[in-house]
Amino acid sequence: MRAGVVGIGDMGSGLAKNLMQNGFETAGWDIDPKRMDAFVKAGGNGCAHSAEVGQNADVVFIMVMNGDEVNDVVFGENGLASTMADGSAIVLSATIKPSEAQALGKAMKDTNIHLIDSPVSGGFPGAQNGTLTLMTSATDKVLSDFKPALDAVSANIHHVGTEPGAGQTVKACLQSLIGSMFSATFEAAVLAAKAGVSGEVIYNVFSTSSAGSVITNTSLENIIDRKFEGTGSHISTMHKDLTISLALAQDLGVPMHTAAAAMQLFHAGKTKHPEGDNWVVTRVIEEIVGAELHR
Repeated sequence: MRAGVVGIGDMGSGLAKNLMQNGFETAGWDIDPKRMDAFVKAGGNGCAHSAEVGQNADVVFIMVMNGDEVNDVVFGENGLASTMADGSAIVLSATIKPSEAQALGKAMKDTNIHLIDSPVSGGFPGAQNGTLTLMTSATDKVLSDFKPALDAVSANIHHVGTEPGAGQTVKACLQSLIGSMFSATFEAAVLAAKAGVSGEVIYNVFSTSSAGSVITNTSLENIIDRKFEGTGSHISTMHKDLTISLALAQDLGVPMHTAAAAMQLFHAGKTKHPEGDNWVVTRVIEEIVGAELHR
C-alpha cells in the first residue's frame, strides 16, 4: 500500500514521518516550498500538486485548515479525485464542519474513491510521535482495508460511525472541552502571577493534582518558560475548531456558556498576537492585570 499526505505542516509532517517509518512509500504536497524540501529530505516523494499525490498513493491523508481547502484538494484543478484509482481512499484528517464532511461524502459517491472521515487529537506531539487519537467514520470493510495506514499514525482508533460527518461531530464536541480547559488554565496562571506565586510552584501543584493533564501541563510549561510561538500549536487552529464547535451548538440549539467564553479569549489572543500559539492567550490577560507568570 502506498500512502500520500496533502498538507505537510506541523501535523501533516508528523503523519508523513510515521507513514514512512512504518514502511509506506509516501507521496506528499504542500504549498510551502520549505515544507516540501524538508519532506523530500526525510525520504518522501515530493509532488507538484494534489493530483500527482493521488497518482502515487492508494490512501491519501488530507491535513489542511478548512473545508474550502479540503474541497479544493479533492475536486479543484489538479485535485485528488482526478487521479486516484477506484477502490483507493481519502482520509479526512483535517478538522472541518460536520456539514462540510457530509457534503464532501455526497460529492464523492460518484468517484469510486472511499472517504474515511477521521479527524485527529493529540496535537503536534501526537502527530510527530505517531500517537494520535483518531475519531474515524467509515464502513467496517473500508476501515479494515486501510487500517495499516491508520495504525501507522495513531495510538488509538475509535470507530464512531459509518457516514461522513460523524467523526467531525465527535471532534467538535471534544474541542469544546479542550478549548475550555485551555482558557481555564490561562486564567489560573494569570491569577497566580498577580498573587505573586511562582510558575514553578503552580506547575508542580497543578501537574500532580486532579487538574493535571496533557493540556494543563503543556500549557503551563510553555507559559512559565515564555514560549508563545513556534511550539507547533498555532492559535488559528484552535480558534477555528472552537468556531466549528459553537456553530454546531447553534445549529442544535445547545447552550455552550463555557466554550463561548473560551472562544472569546481565543479570539482576543488571535487578534492581538496572530503569530502566537494557543498559550499566547495568557499574554492578553497578563497585559490587562499587569503581571506575568515566570518559572
